[in-house]
Amino acid sequence: MARRPHDPITLQVIHASLQAAATEMFAVLRRTAMSPIIYEVLDAGTAITTARGELVCSGAGIPTFVGALDKAVTHLAAAHAGRTQPGDVFITNDPSYGGVTHLNDVVIAEPVHVEGIVIAWAASVAHWSDLGGLTAGSMAVDAREIFQEGLRLPAVKLIDAGTPIHGVCDIVRANSRQPDTTLGDLWAQIAAGRRAARRITDLATAYGLDAWQTALAVAFDTDESRARAGLAQLPRGHYSLSANQDDDSTWTAHIQIESDRFTVDLRDGPDQTDSPYNTSRDSAIIAAQMLFKALCDPTQHASVGSFRPLEVLTRPGSLFEPTESAPHGFYFETRIRLLDLLWQCLAPALPNALPAGHFGTIGATVIAGEHPDSGRRTTLVEPQMGGWGATHERDGQSALFSTNHGDTFNCPAEITEARHGIDVRWRQLSAHPTGSGLHNGGRGLDTCYAMRAPATAAVGFSRSRQPVWGTQGGTAGGLNTVTLTRRSGDTEHLAFASGLDLDAGDSLRVETAGGGGWGQRAK
Repeated sequence: MARRPHDPITLQVIHASLQAAATEMFAVLRRTAMSPIIYEVLDAGTAITTARGELVCSGAGIPTFVGALDKAVTHLAAAHAGRTQPGDVFITNDPSYGGVTHLNDVVIAEPVHVEGIVIAWAASVAHWSDLGGLTAGSMAVDAREIFQEGLRLPAVKLIDAGTPIHGVCDIVRANSRQPDTTLGDLWAQIAAGRRAARRITDLATAYGLDAWQTALAVAFDTDESRARAGLAQLPRGHYSLSANQDDDSTWTAHIQIESDRFTVDLRDGPDQTDSPYNTSRDSAIIAAQMLFKALCDPTQHASVGSFRPLEVLTRPGSLFEPTESAPHGFYFETRIRLLDLLWQCLAPALPNALPAGHFGTIGATVIAGEHPDSGRRTTLVEPQMGGWGATHERDGQSALFSTNHGDTFNCPAEITEARHGIDVRWRQLSAHPTGSGLHNGGRGLDTCYAMRAPATAAVGFSRSRQPVWGTQGGTAGGLNTVTLTRRSGDTEHLAFASGLDLDAGDSLRVETAGGGGWGQRAK
């Protein structure tokens, strides 16, 4: 290979080219996926890591997914160390085998070989609409073990030196209620990884491995320096918070801010549960990373260097570090509540940096059935938008996605109606109350889904009993509500439910909460 001087411009070109490759990978995934949850909502993420799995850069999509990919690749790289070949591709979705989240979120990763060694991995994660389990959509509230939640793929090889292992694809097909769509999304992720791997190979070949390694090291050190500079601006001290949850449990978190360390201690958290609300240790770390990044270096992309000052402590057997058999189907509600708890813990000490609480739920809405016109099986999977909390400068934003969802979108009504055969009767700003104060919380969203044919639904909404919190004297925001209205006129209020049998003429109305208020209004 040609050797080039390690001047700053060359190093910056290498790093910028890697960022472009991760972005291109995301574009390929979006344009080739078959599920609207991927190509419309963007419930996906892409990243490039080092050979060991350290995060180098990422594409668009859900920021918490980006945080999952380095952890997934770290497991894959260790499990298959010394046994990979050019053209290999691996798959995992199990939280105990690098999957991090729940079985619906499938990681596809390809090791990139140059001069006979692995120099990087190209990885993506995307939400697959169905992988078996107790209910359509694979998110069952009555699951008691992960075995009931669907197909587990424990960090296995999917393509061997360029040759697909058809048996693995057959297993995936046999375990999905929508096999063609599922395999289409699988190959979209493979195509995305192939594109990034080619870009990485060309880049390392052009500049040489020595320049490659130097560029990564410099980028990591730069990101660490920015994070430490941000950390130095935070008020040092010990902060604790215990907060009641919708299920009447109490969660406690501790945060210690020192000159060189930001420690999140979750060891006083609740024990794991035999319901699908556990979240893996890796997932709990992501919640802490989200807060740390927002406080210390919010304007730049993340790499492994961004989190070197962060330490997260968890307890085995807890909700935030469950055992292997624990179910994880609604992990995302636990993680968003954890981030919200950490946010609320520091908000009084950082009044000009952290707004009041937001609507505080992913609000997963899953409706599966046969399209009334074509008879084809479909599964609508849609997270919801809601009100954000007010800041020290202004009112909160209305109808945005949650802290965990980042650069994502709702599924357009036209797509919901055309692809899934479900009428969207309305989508409008909610009339639910918002928090008030010197600045008011933003408004939530009010959406009504009407069934044209029989279907099965699942929903998961936090903050259905405990309202969104205000800060600095601002009042609490609203609650998230889901109302099932039968064609007979009977109604039922829901928070977490699955296996709901719906008939034509039934409707689901989702009203998300308004954000919390900031400050006391002058009298």
